[in-house]
Amino acid sequence: MKSTILSTEDILQKLKIDALNKMQLAAIETVDKNDNMVLLSATGSGKTLAFLFPLIKAFDASHKKTQALIITPSRELALQIEKVFKQMGTPFKITCCYGGHLRETEENNLKEPPALLVGTPGRLADHIRRGNITTDAIRTLVLDEFDKSLEAGFQEEMAFIIRSLPAVQKRILTSATESVEIPAFVGLADPVRLNFLTSAEGIPGKLEIKKLLSPINDKIASLFQLICFIGDRSVIVFCNHRDSVERTSGMLKEKGITNGFYHGAMEQRDRDSALSKFRNGSVNVLVTTDLAARGLDIPNIRFIIHYHLPLSEDSYMHRNGRTARMDASGTVVIILSPDEKLPGYIDADIEVLNLPADYTLPEKPKWVTLFIGAGKKDKVNKVDIVGFLSKKGGLKKEDIGLIEVKDFFSFVAVRKSRMPAVLPLVQKEKIKNKKVKIEIAR
Repeated sequence: MKSTILSTEDILQKLKIDALNKMQLAAIETVDKNDNMVLLSATGSGKTLAFLFPLIKAFDASHKKTQALIITPSRELALQIEKVFKQMGTPFKITCCYGGHLRETEENNLKEPPALLVGTPGRLADHIRRGNITTDAIRTLVLDEFDKSLEAGFQEEMAFIIRSLPAVQKRILTSATESVEIPAFVGLADPVRLNFLTSAEGIPGKLEIKKLLSPINDKIASLFQLICFIGDRSVIVFCNHRDSVERTSGMLKEKGITNGFYHGAMEQRDRDSALSKFRNGSVNVLVTTDLAARGLDIPNIRFIIHYHLPLSEDSYMHRNGRTARMDASGTVVIILSPDEKLPGYIDADIEVLNLPADYTLPEKPKWVTLFIGAGKKDKVNKVDIVGFLSKKGGLKKEDIGLIEVKDFFSFVAVRKSRMPAVLPLVQKEKIKNKKVKIEIAR
């Protein structure tokens, strides 16, 4: 019995999408007619739906075992896929597995095998070794952003996982990079290749690229003036190293720029907090490594700043792919010191951005993020949080912004002007009859 419970139109309505794009339609048709597909398409073009639709179409509702597996290079991409799948509103279960939180939580979720399993190579391999994942009915394997998994050194784990899937019939590989050799262990035989990269760099169309010339080798003053020029619009600043991220973030803070930072050495809660604050407008500037160049679900990013020159063409392309997504426009600014030259894959004749001599600090964000130490596993949802803050904190709906509920904690945007009065009120109260930590998110 195949899945005919929801039509494509029903799912699109739930996703608030009018229609699938050309790439997605071609991918769905290709997967339907072929066993192996390689899909090349720019970051932000909608590859997730391109493989989720055919997966759902092939699911058998009478099966009680896992039918498809998606391997991703990062926990953020895995979580994004899980979010999109749940938004599609099908009756099928999905479980997301990744490092950085309790394995026991996932083990409990895996006791009832999900139709769809998504996760990072290390954690998935660990579950397979422990016998937590039923692999004998998995017929479709998706390697999303497979080139990034290979770059990150996951070959051994990926090879082990694929060897552990005896019943795989379909293989779907996606990437925003064209020049990657697919290892033999993937088992890809005569794949159909769909190439929807819009240019040699795979950069979406409505993208302006400019360079800012710093008068001295220390570029922090130029970065500061650029952010002042941009104002209160959303900006991602890319650095090449974790320590540079924190140092740059700190220097901007000293100059009065409200910002957050994000990199791979942070604890999971701190990473979630940084992204939540950026998504909900508590900060408009995020300083990060290339970890944020893929897989993050952050809409409406208007500016990308290359504070450090990207280390490769792939890095350049994926950083740029955070803006000008789908039908939106975006601007990329490369800051160059006197000693730096643009690498060969960037047009040397791109427009020079000249900043005005006078500048003022951007307006401070009007939101601040509240941390609540309860989440999905505590049976807490967004409705509960709105009710709690309204009843116990006296907030109106317009004082409550974006809410993100994780497994064991939640983040809520609260209007900054209301926070001094609200925090003392809610800290003394219980949510769902449980006393939990409530504080301003770090």
